[in-house]
Amino acid sequence: MKIISYNVNGIRSAMSKGLVNFMQSSGADVFCFQETKAEASNIAQEEYTFDVVGYTHRYWFSAEKKGYSGVAIFSKIKPDHVEYGFGIPEYDKEGRIIRADFGDTSVISVYIPSGSSGDERQAYKMKWLDFFANYIRELSWKFPNLIICGDFNIVHKPIDIHDPVSNKNSSGFLPEEREWLSQFIESGYLDSFRHFNSEPHQYSWWSFRAASRSRNKGWRIDYCMVAESLKSKLKFAGILPDAVHSDHCPVYVELK
Repeated sequence: MKIISYNVNGIRSAMSKGLVNFMQSSGADVFCFQETKAEASNIAQEEYTFDVVGYTHRYWFSAEKKGYSGVAIFSKIKPDHVEYGFGIPEYDKEGRIIRADFGDTSVISVYIPSGSSGDERQAYKMKWLDFFANYIRELSWKFPNLIICGDFNIVHKPIDIHDPVSNKNSSGFLPEEREWLSQFIESGYLDSFRHFNSEPHQYSWWSFRAASRSRNKGWRIDYCMVAESLKSKLKFAGILPDAVHSDHCPVYVELK
């Protein structure tokens, strides 16, 4: 199974830049999308194109606010079950998590909030992170083989950001966020990319400003976190920086 996670920063925009062709050539069985900013009805006239390239099973969980947030899972394989949201309106109104179960393995697409817009939103992000960690801890008792894919909006280590010094006080690289991510990984997950790759200058998001992408001034904030119970099944994981349908690029994991 190959799973690709992709913050598309608007699926309609990404489709206009060749997303469907990329999906066709990707070899992925499952796509986890974040920041779809849409519902299926918004692309009704074009949605058949996903059938054409094999992703006939599509599940959306959108935000109440139009054109905001939203996650989705598109799959060539029909899941046994799909779970939409946390089941708590306070968090589900922003459309940030969806889960698909395939046999004994469950795949999550998650879009963790950003705190970059100000102190109030940063406080919400930290509250959300605490809730999410507890939610995953309880979920893993029933579904131990979790693959959690998405935009975490957190850089883990200095190697994962182009300028750790000047960004030391930036949301997404704050000590408390990085500590949360360390604890999350230590609770029983593998950062699948770093399991295979220890090289620097590997990023998944670049600002639209100052030609950041062409200069590779990026951040690695998109992850495929794999439960330790699946470690023996890991085949490879990587980043696809040449895919340019968004300010993010896809990240992926392959399992035997």
